[in-house]
Amino acid sequence: MSRFVIRGGQRLSGEITASGNKNAVLPMLAATLLTDEEVVLENVPGIRDVDAMLDILAYLGAEISRDGGTVRVRAANVSENEIPRELGEKIRTSVLMVGPLLSRTGQVRVSAPGGDMIGRRRLDAHFYGLQGLGVQVDIDKLEFHQEGRLRGAVLFFDEASVTATEHILMAATLADGVTTLRNAASEPHVQDLCKLLISMGAQIEGLGTNTLQITGVDRLHGTRHRVVSDHIEVGSYLAIAAATGGGITVNGTTRGHYWMIHRVFERFGIDLRIEADRIVMPEGQVARIQHDAGGTTPRIDDGPWPQFPSDMMSPMLVLATQSEGTVLFFEKMFESRMYFVDPLIQMGANIIVCDPHRVIVSGPSRLHGQTVRSPDIRAGMALLMAALCANGQPSIVQNADIIDRGYERVEEKLQALGADIVREDDPQ
Repeated sequence: MSRFVIRGGQRLSGEITASGNKNAVLPMLAATLLTDEEVVLENVPGIRDVDAMLDILAYLGAEISRDGGTVRVRAANVSENEIPRELGEKIRTSVLMVGPLLSRTGQVRVSAPGGDMIGRRRLDAHFYGLQGLGVQVDIDKLEFHQEGRLRGAVLFFDEASVTATEHILMAATLADGVTTLRNAASEPHVQDLCKLLISMGAQIEGLGTNTLQITGVDRLHGTRHRVVSDHIEVGSYLAIAAATGGGITVNGTTRGHYWMIHRVFERFGIDLRIEADRIVMPEGQVARIQHDAGGTTPRIDDGPWPQFPSDMMSPMLVLATQSEGTVLFFEKMFESRMYFVDPLIQMGANIIVCDPHRVIVSGPSRLHGQTVRSPDIRAGMALLMAALCANGQPSIVQNADIIDRGYERVEEKLQALGADIVREDDPQ
């Protein structure tokens, strides 16, 4: 395990390039099992979650080569139909292997997937979708079996689950007939997965909407695809620059992915210039919470796309500690995401915890260095952000490896912005 040692209190400014989207590339790696031909993915981020998915693919018998951000996968000889616990528990998206693997072996067994501890994360929508396509599911044993080809169906998710949408979408590409997914997720990474599958020969309509229609085909073929950039990573660095009073330019972005993020930054009085392939945050801005009409306290809440992403709640909460004014954060999607505010309070943040879903933040607060521990990917990045704002003694952010699961070369990018941050082995 490693940790970050940060000497904060410096204004961070500069220019970086966005990495590939974590939540797009993970299901794409699972999708390589849908064909026996080579799939080449470009702009693959160098993060630990990608390593975990590649380890599973290698165990299943896929041939893998990696050259920087380019990954080649050829699953011509899939020799296993069970994902062992030691591999599956490393990452939540291990469950996405089930549908594609069923198309190759007809029978799959997995262990409970891992992932961040941010609250209850149901698998019910996965089971519902697979059963609707004709898969026999033993929920207790996590065993899956199909006889012959899956059959198309009309399915309505009881929640717009990203991973369930991705999972059933992949399974339906090779089903017999037409599958309609209603109340489907439509995040940028879901759309990018659709684009990959279409380039492999899938027939999918409704990209960017909450209704996807998939006409099954007999087989999919290999392809080359460039992974879209990560709007959550970009939003995190924008928040860091704003919280430290700096300015930043992020290259390699997609304009349409930032409408709601832009609106939320506007509530903090931060101006962004969003261009076709980059975002510019000018220097010299002071974060001030903008009251709602009538002078009432504003609320930041999350929701399914195109609402504000849940993964952005943690870094924006830290930005609020460095902003003038008061704002309410309402986390609607995960009941444990807000637990990371306790170390922020210890660092000097003025935060009132209303309940597991709501906190009130008043700022600006003078944060001071502390030793804290990363509980999950996004909270880890937020605590790192708080350490960059802190004065006094250096901060230590333990369990840095969990941040590496979702953020590529995080200390290198922060150093490029002027941060005093080093990684070292954690003696604990």
